[in-house]
Amino acid sequence: MDANGLSDPYVKFRLGHQKYKSKIVPKTLNPQWREQFDFHLYEERGGIIDITVWDKDAGKKDDFIGRCQVDLSTLSKEQTHKLEMPLEEGEGCLVLLVTLTASAAVTISDLSVNSLEDQKEREEILKRYRPMMMFHNLKDVGFLQVKVIRAEALMAADVTGKSDPFCVVELNNDRLLTHTVYKNLNPEWNKIFTFNIKDIHSVLEVTVYDEDRDRSADFLGKVAIPLLSIQNGEQKAYVLKNKELTGPTKGVIYLEIDVIFNAVKASIRTLMPKEQKYIEEEDRLSKQLLLRNFIRMKRCIMVLINAAYYISSCFDWDSPPRSLAAFLLFLFVVWNFELYMIPLALLLLLAWNYFLIVSGKDNRQHDTVVEDMLEDEEEEDDRDDKDSEKKGFMNRLYAIQEVCVSVQNILGEVASFGERIKNTFNWTVPFLSWLAIVALSVFTIILYFIPLRYIVLVWGINKFTKKLRSPYAIDNNELLDFLSRVPSDVQVVQYHELKQDPSHSPSKRKKNNPG
Repeated sequence: MDANGLSDPYVKFRLGHQKYKSKIVPKTLNPQWREQFDFHLYEERGGIIDITVWDKDAGKKDDFIGRCQVDLSTLSKEQTHKLEMPLEEGEGCLVLLVTLTASAAVTISDLSVNSLEDQKEREEILKRYRPMMMFHNLKDVGFLQVKVIRAEALMAADVTGKSDPFCVVELNNDRLLTHTVYKNLNPEWNKIFTFNIKDIHSVLEVTVYDEDRDRSADFLGKVAIPLLSIQNGEQKAYVLKNKELTGPTKGVIYLEIDVIFNAVKASIRTLMPKEQKYIEEEDRLSKQLLLRNFIRMKRCIMVLINAAYYISSCFDWDSPPRSLAAFLLFLFVVWNFELYMIPLALLLLLAWNYFLIVSGKDNRQHDTVVEDMLEDEEEEDDRDDKDSEKKGFMNRLYAIQEVCVSVQNILGEVASFGERIKNTFNWTVPFLSWLAIVALSVFTIILYFIPLRYIVLVWGINKFTKKLRSPYAIDNNELLDFLSRVPSDVQVVQYHELKQDPSHSPSKRKKNNPG
């Protein structure tokens, strides 16, 4: 559609009043979007999804490329269909994966219909996740109920000084939304959402948008709440954050959340691969993010360097009493070393940090360095967007962008790995630290009573015969799967709950809104 012989295609989907628009893939005739869109289908007989493909043109009307339709009534349920739809009124075809599935585990209801307030239903849920059911359906870890009550003092997104807010509640790949409250900055939704928990380390995301009929919804605010940090049955006012979850935006949202789960199932699930989100934001180059990840990795490396300096100072006898103690400890450990002492030493480190926290002697401070870097990154992103428009900065870096993004992500992964190990021993998530204590205790006992050669033999036999016993088994590393559940320092800051502004207190709200 363009003079260069290429197009900048995107796709629009429509099912009834539900509309979606894909991202734009620039300069290609063979785009790959790899995006998922969830439609709610309420009619048993099915419906028709209208699909149109367009070419994005800056400064003028977009060009029409072609259209097709998917008749859902012709597709069988609970099965994924791969469809290759030829484009009418144009050239080429669109490749889709379409699945019709029931969502019994995910429900929406009014506040008057409360599963947990019905004593009989509550007992049934508690019975389903009692300790005795630990090996029944390992994928069903727990039950989550979210009451979305109301929001206050939201940002005005419309020229009238009002907004048309609605709320989206997400848990991994399950995504539900409330109705829209029109022309209101203090909406009341009074809706209850229920989800099945597949992983207790999941993060509940609640996002408030302003509905715009002619274009995509405007972002008003967001909160991210780890399931393990939830206090059951407590109505709380959460200060809304910006898109990056790095700082506050205008407004608060009132939620009441209940989590019921089986701890044994949750522990077993922790050692399995993490569920991958279908829809994630595309990685893009950011100078500030690159710098932040470099600083994070440098801080992790400096811990190792400082430890090496400390050991070197013991060899140099900079402090004779300390060097003498280290020398005697070295002789004792080397002379009496057994393999079980490694997990035992890690166990003692966890126990020591727990003792410091319980006794109130823990001197850890909230990591303001990472928080400052996150806020700087948001400002830098805004400047980068303006610079790219004026100077074509991104065009000049287009050839090396993939390499830079890869380096940026590797730096982030390395930094996150070190931070996750640190946060395990710092009791950042007590559930995971207790789980580490249990695992290290078991390893200590096994290594104490069973000779190493037998353990290595069992491990080798298991590794060599795994594919023979289960040809389609996905190989995984339990330790890495465990660490993937521990939040990095950046995630700790993102999940950190902001303190509510006194101006949002209930008394002021009543005074300001007498009606």
